[in-house]
Amino acid sequence: MRDLQLALRQVRYENVAFWRNPAAAFFTFAFPLIFLVIFNLIFGSDTTDRFGEVVSLSNFYIPAVAAFSVITACYTNIAIGVTFARDEGQLKRIRGTPLPGWAYLFGRIAHAMLIALILVVIVVLFGRVLYDVDIPGKTMPAFVASVAAGAAVFAALGLAVTAIIPNPDASPAVTNATILPLLFVSDVFIPLGPDTPKWLGTFADIFPIKHFSHALITAYNPSGTTTGSGFVASDLIVMAFWGVFGVAAAARFFSWEPRT
Repeated sequence: MRDLQLALRQVRYENVAFWRNPAAAFFTFAFPLIFLVIFNLIFGSDTTDRFGEVVSLSNFYIPAVAAFSVITACYTNIAIGVTFARDEGQLKRIRGTPLPGWAYLFGRIAHAMLIALILVVIVVLFGRVLYDVDIPGKTMPAFVASVAAGAAVFAALGLAVTAIIPNPDASPAVTNATILPLLFVSDVFIPLGPDTPKWLGTFADIFPIKHFSHALITAYNPSGTTTGSGFVASDLIVMAFWGVFGVAAAARFFSWEPRT
């Protein structure tokens, strides 16, 4: 019971620390919205063929940027933040306190997932107000569940990738190198169409980003043509695999000791 209280207190601490860095907080929230505005300015008048009908690209970009928001909050922020904490000796010092290691990591992950959820809500409201994209009702439970599953998966992968980051200076480069190229080929920044090379789609299918984006796009279909509950079992299975892989890799290779 006491450990659980410490874990919840760590979540509160992470939240306070997050907002005491206004520059980082501002760009965490502004970055996805900037992408959303830019994409809609450039491609908003275009259309795409989704679920057997032609829809505005604004309909595509709301769930796609929601996926990007979750990845930024849970993968990028955790990978970079934990690497800095590790090499500044914070993690080593925490191991010498009564705070259990799992409670510290729980605090980081739970706070990242909370930020991701707030970001998704902002993106959805942004799309409704500025781009007149309706909020689906029938498939909203699938959308929320997919967001939660994606946040957990990318938080685990964010912890795991710290094992290959040698020092804090390298953390933005390594993190972006492992995520940005995949965002361009995974139906997030650019909608994949029939002209996309087949091998590129097959390559993107290996990784969880395309499946996460597809799960959100399917569940967030304002036209209501998505059949069933909106859950895409095949996408969730691939994401679950990557989640297990991230947990296993983090459990095996995560380090509390500074490397520099």
